[in-house]
Amino acid sequence: MAVTVLDDKTALVLIDLQAGTLVAPTKPYAAADVVARAAELADAFRAAGAPVILVRMATSPDGADAVPGRSEALRLAGGRSRPYDLGPIAEPLTGHDGDIHVTKRNWGAFHGTDLDIQLRRRGVTQIVLGGIATSLGVESTARAAHEHGYHVTFAADAMTDINEDAHRHSVSYLFPLIGEPGTTEEILALLKR
Repeated sequence: MAVTVLDDKTALVLIDLQAGTLVAPTKPYAAADVVARAAELADAFRAAGAPVILVRMATSPDGADAVPGRSEALRLAGGRSRPYDLGPIAEPLTGHDGDIHVTKRNWGAFHGTDLDIQLRRRGVTQIVLGGIATSLGVESTARAAHEHGYHVTFAADAMTDINEDAHRHSVSYLFPLIGEPGTTEEILALLKR
């Protein structure tokens, strides 16, 4: 794993770093450590004048805009989508007026949101991704970013999962096929250049 370059127009996109994900037992990194690394990245991106996008998962109170379809999870939940809100964004990431906030209703942050518009209007050609959970929201967003033509970089130590095998599969197998996984330290070093 090595990040080789950051485009002049690179944005940081952080997925689901919300109260509801921070209480889950995560592996291989503790959620608090992921939030600390994400906050370090966010501060550096802000200092460089680069966009920071905070993506949160929530549906309407009646659940009408929740993802439909059949799944084992829905059967276990009684056959219907329920309202779903992971709560507020983690405290170290909030309170910055220039940050962009995106609310998603799917695993990925592109479908049904204005994320692509927000990025394109700012001329962004590359995104750096982090968040929880690696194999769900982060991976879904990464796949769509790649399909939208963005260069994708993964802050592999600023993301974690509820399943360590799923995290490792995403980071070691899928992510190198569609982008460059690396460490927070590598990304910060490139951002300073």
